[in-house]
Amino acid sequence: MGQNVQIKDTVTLVDVLVIDTDRSFTGQDGQTITPGSVGGGVPGRLAEKLFGLGLGIDHVFVLQNTVSVRRKAGWDEDSAGAVTDVTGSFLRFYDEEEE
Repeated sequence: MGQNVQIKDTVTLVDVLVIDTDRSFTGQDGQTITPGSVGGGVPGRLAEKLFGLGLGIDHVFVLQNTVSVRRKAGWDEDSAGAVTDVTGSFLRFYDEEEE
């Protein structure tokens, strides 16, 4: 149950990865999440999964269908790929193999 989130575009700005998706995660108010302030709701759960990757992510901002993720170490292909993978599969409730 659930569908993959389609990633339309990613932009890397030194230490910020911006992911544009085909799904809205928030309304018109954005939500800022840091490791010490993970709240509830969809943005908080997504941020919790991203922090759990162990990549040194220190800030997530979610506004409608855009997810901005800051990592002071900068972004390489592997770390950016891990974040887009988690974001893309976030709304899946089970793996495709279980279908």
